[in-house]
Amino acid sequence: MMNQKSHNFPKYAELFGAVCGGLLISVAAIPQVVLAQQLNSQVNRCPRIFYEEPHNNRVLVPQGCPPNALTQRLLEQGLIPESPNAANPSPDQTGLGVGGEAPGVTNSPGLNPNPNIFQEAPYNRSQGALPNPSTPAVPDSGVQTPPRQQQSPIATITPTNGTVNVRLVNNTAANVTYEVIGDTAPRSLQGKSNAILQGLSIPTTVTFYREDGGLLTVTPQITSQQGILEVTLRETTAVGRDRGVMRITENGGVFLN
Repeated sequence: MMNQKSHNFPKYAELFGAVCGGLLISVAAIPQVVLAQQLNSQVNRCPRIFYEEPHNNRVLVPQGCPPNALTQRLLEQGLIPESPNAANPSPDQTGLGVGGEAPGVTNSPGLNPNPNIFQEAPYNRSQGALPNPSTPAVPDSGVQTPPRQQQSPIATITPTNGTVNVRLVNNTAANVTYEVIGDTAPRSLQGKSNAILQGLSIPTTVTFYREDGGLLTVTPQITSQQGILEVTLRETTAVGRDRGVMRITENGGVFLN
């Protein structure tokens, strides 16, 4: 009987060692899983580069990100649809800030730094300073500011079955990035080259910017072929002539911004 127990002891020892080894492997893998989850949670879909020049005024932010200068300007003009998630940044954006790093100042929990009341009249008016409570309010004179004049189209193209074709001609020596909003991803057009965008459903918006950061003029021109708009991109040093957005409306009107 004693000899039988002695023979079984090595088997029990091997079984115990296998169980302990499995536990050690599982425990060692837990921190790696937690670390991977933490790294995934740090991914920021709204990098700071969209809010720095020249991209701040030339490139639209991805859908769901807080608007930069260009996106806000086009939203106010009604040239692009408003993103349903732009006003409600994700927890990643809130915790990491625009640039993906932890912000230096943290708001107190439960306090909203931008309450909705500031978006309602009369608090949504642009004012240089808050009114002095001791100063009596000036009554409204009743004079209304005339509405802003409607911008005239640069050109008008006749669409074919609700679509147009656009020929891009890059006359600059630099690469130009262009994007058809909601239709194509950003693409690069090499200097001294051209490309054709076929079957663009209108209304549509196309953005441009030089990859070397230089200024750019955009000149749309109607061709002899029906439904084709030729857009020539040229270098410029005049800030007032710099353009980065082309909008084609439902009736074929072409506008620049």
